[in-house]
Amino acid sequence: MSPKRLRCSVVGCNNEHSSRHLLPTSELLETQWITFVYGLRNAPPILHKCIYVHAYLSWCSFTYRKKFFRELLSNAEKSLNDMFVRTYGLMYVKNAELFKHFFSELRRYYSHGSNAVNLDDMLADFWTDLLERMFRLVNVQHEFSDSYMECVSRHMEQLKPFGDVPRKLRLQLTRSFIAVRTFTHGLALMPEVVGKVSTVSSSPSCVRAAMKMLYCPYCSGQVALKPCKNYCLNVMRGCLANQADLDTEWNNFLDAMLGLAERLEGPFNFESVMDPIDVKISDAIMNMQENSIQVSMKVFQGCGQPKLNEAFRTRRSPKDSGFPGRFRPYSPDARPTTAAGTSLDRLLTDVKKKLKHAKKFWSTLPDTVCVGERIAIGDECWNGTAKSRYESVVIGNGLANQVSNPDVEVDITKPDMVIRRQIAVLKEMTSRLKAAYIGTDISFVNEDAGSGEESGSGCDSPPCDSDGDIYFSTPAPAKPRVIKIQADKQPSSGTRLAPFSLALAVTALLLALLTPHMR
Repeated sequence: MSPKRLRCSVVGCNNEHSSRHLLPTSELLETQWITFVYGLRNAPPILHKCIYVHAYLSWCSFTYRKKFFRELLSNAEKSLNDMFVRTYGLMYVKNAELFKHFFSELRRYYSHGSNAVNLDDMLADFWTDLLERMFRLVNVQHEFSDSYMECVSRHMEQLKPFGDVPRKLRLQLTRSFIAVRTFTHGLALMPEVVGKVSTVSSSPSCVRAAMKMLYCPYCSGQVALKPCKNYCLNVMRGCLANQADLDTEWNNFLDAMLGLAERLEGPFNFESVMDPIDVKISDAIMNMQENSIQVSMKVFQGCGQPKLNEAFRTRRSPKDSGFPGRFRPYSPDARPTTAAGTSLDRLLTDVKKKLKHAKKFWSTLPDTVCVGERIAIGDECWNGTAKSRYESVVIGNGLANQVSNPDVEVDITKPDMVIRRQIAVLKEMTSRLKAAYIGTDISFVNEDAGSGEESGSGCDSPPCDSDGDIYFSTPAPAKPRVIKIQADKQPSSGTRLAPFSLALAVTALLLALLTPHMR
């Protein structure tokens, strides 16, 4: 299946990378634009005729890609069911609920984490249940009580009926699921942070400085005079001082995301674990079948000789005993494809490119505004008082540097609490990403441990209509519960966001700063 083309998440946008749009002449389309960019009640009374739109980091794009991982799970379950029906026939059909429950629990773990499903315990229960069922089948001439089967289960570690498959599969599943869950949560967090930062209002001093920069030349009849570049930079760095302080943790977060993406391309590759899971489980079954005599003898020695089934001879049929033959793995060319129409490697390559592009986003916002036709170079520009060269030094980014800003009064003792909260959220998520990088899961006590049904897509645009992934909320930090994955350990028994791009939300904020008659 060929991948769907992702549409820009703005009305009338026809360029996936960068578009410069005049406001639509149609009153209906203009209303859609204004409502979309500014929200229902935040639009300023007067708008620029032209709006820049950057759609390079679309939230819907990420949401669409999150479906990929869930579809890998569905494809793995379908592949196992189809192949096991052909290979084991009625034997599998009678026990299919065991495998259906196995995949159901994997989905629940993917959606809600270790607060909903203890993956170690779930896998241990799966192999124990499979052992009990198979042990009865290969010893159909005997009768076994429940207490006898409990004895069999207690000796599972010593018996190792499925070889080394359970241990290896546990490590592969745990590490890949932790990595992919944390990675998709990180993707979901990005637009959430931007959405909350875009609600931060401008200070009165910022509004005065912006008005002075843009409109004071009009008083002397110099309506075409544009601000000097360095003057524009100082004004915008003063207005966006708090936002610039996000940059350090934002970049740390992106570095951690890129590191985890490399893990997903390598040892924690979710696709390489899920694709052949039917083959791995079948290998375990065949290992049990081939060693059934030795396993049975050890059980009889440890748990006692079971009673013979007197009715065995009369009701035995060829369909009720043994396994048909070794499972035949499918050809890689015949593997099912997801709706995303791509492999995990190609998907990660695309996402990594977007993540790298988003680095230093907050600190470069003033430079993004003060370019091109918005400013003038040299002496032919407005310096805040006259048409002349701007002599002041360009100050640095961030709140601390604004103490010497000559054009915007900034109270550096009162950082914005919304932005400080998002800095803490990014730091917390970075810790989770770094833990996932080494195969460790950090789950929080207030993480949703629901029934497995996702709720709320957080996206209203057409490409995201059918996606039901849950989103990663940003609750107050809770005491974390750390679950380490030991390589040699044996198995043991929010906020709804509009579908805007990353740059679009902050572009709206910048436009609000530069729009006359602001509140």
